[in-house]
Amino acid sequence: MRALMALSRGIDALSAAFGKIADWMVAAACLISAANAVIRYSLSNSSNAWLEAQWYLLAGMVMLGASYTLFRNGHVRVDLLYSTYSTRTRLYVDLFGMTFFLLPTTILLTWMTWPFFVTSWLSDEASSNAGGLLRWPVKLILPLGFLLLTLQGFSEIIKRIALLRGMDPQTEVVTDYQRPDQ
Repeated sequence: MRALMALSRGIDALSAAFGKIADWMVAAACLISAANAVIRYSLSNSSNAWLEAQWYLLAGMVMLGASYTLFRNGHVRVDLLYSTYSTRTRLYVDLFGMTFFLLPTTILLTWMTWPFFVTSWLSDEASSNAGGLLRWPVKLILPLGFLLLTLQGFSEIIKRIALLRGMDPQTEVVTDYQRPDQ
């Protein structure tokens, strides 16, 4: 279990690093949006590249930030009953949901979006808009984001199993089923 816990911590660190990148993308998108608006309205000048850069940054925020959000347990839960379950039952529900819903979906989407990126990259696809950007960088964000989410799903499964076995995923010490961030 120690090797799996070390793997989990490594995946968590990777998700946290990409979460920081997503945070910086938010700041960059805001700056680009503000600068574009000022230039467009004060100088009557603009470029499609600025608008597309904002779109690319939005894609990066969502796709690269998703694994970090899962790591921080920040995804919205729709199930109204979940909060009424015992901690142990919630761990089983999480384990079931991640194993049978999250992972199959993210693995499939990683596999399906990879050719989408490769085709764009090999053809050096660019926007059809005047002054537009290359398209393959934003298309790379799709398989990368789904891959990161898949890896974080594995990490969360490892942590849930550790908790069910009575271990604290942070310290690898036997505990009473409580996760520090809940």
